Amino acid sequence: MDSSAIKVMRKEVKKYVDLADDKTVKMLHAMLETEQEEDWWDTLPKKVQTEIDMALSELDKGKGIPHETVMKKYSKWFTR
Repeated sequence: MDSSAIKVMRKEVKKYVDLADDKTVKMLHAMLETEQEEDWWDTLPKKVQTEIDMALSELDKGKGIPHETVMKKYSKWFTR
């Protein structure tokens, strides 16, 4: 899409926003604000990302320990 088409779209969007009800404006604002936020994954250190990816890979290969097994073994740690 060329820049002239984008300019036309911007004008149309501005017109729609000016005519929109409050609910629609709030939804658009939330959508645009979310678009600007940084993904939490990208804020993690690379080492942590790598370790999480490795753990997920191991789980996919069936190397994890089921939650029920862990809870049976360590449930006494969570009671007072």
